[in-house]
Amino acid sequence: MAEALEFETGQDHDWMSYALELARRAGSAGEVPVGAVLVRAGEIIGEGWNQSIGACDPTAHAETLALRAAAVRVGNYRLADSTLYATLEPCPMCAGAMIHARVARLVFGAADPRAGAAGSVFNLLQTDVLNHRVQIVSGILAGDCGSLLRDFFRARRGKPVVRAESLISAD
Repeated sequence: MAEALEFETGQDHDWMSYALELARRAGSAGEVPVGAVLVRAGEIIGEGWNQSIGACDPTAHAETLALRAAAVRVGNYRLADSTLYATLEPCPMCAGAMIHARVARLVFGAADPRAGAAGSVFNLLQTDVLNHRVQIVSGILAGDCGSLLRDFFRARRGKPVVRAESLISAD
């Protein structure tokens, strides 16, 4: 199986920054802060942020909502030649939806060592047994994406959020 690529373009950085804005929207609503934006030919065709809790919908992940919005916008469930930017490595459900939609490329920030389906636990996006493979670029703004998630879960558990900057003495 192919490995995830570890490079970034300026566009990847910019689109991931936007996905982080969407993730913050999810966090503000009490949802797990994950955001996703689907881009084709330099234009946003779909975006989403986690809404599973508020929508009472286990499939309302950022990635699936971005795919749904894009499919409606372009009038086709096939989203060839598109790139999905997600702040967290997609789960198996979202990876399966990306394959069915024929997304060309995934760029994600933080790895998900518990449920990641783009190389951490599984690599559904590049397996030879399925009929479509997705190019993967990992680690774009991984620190920012990971911090947002860690801070959210620490706050949820009632533990104080400690920033690295606060550990540096002001001497």
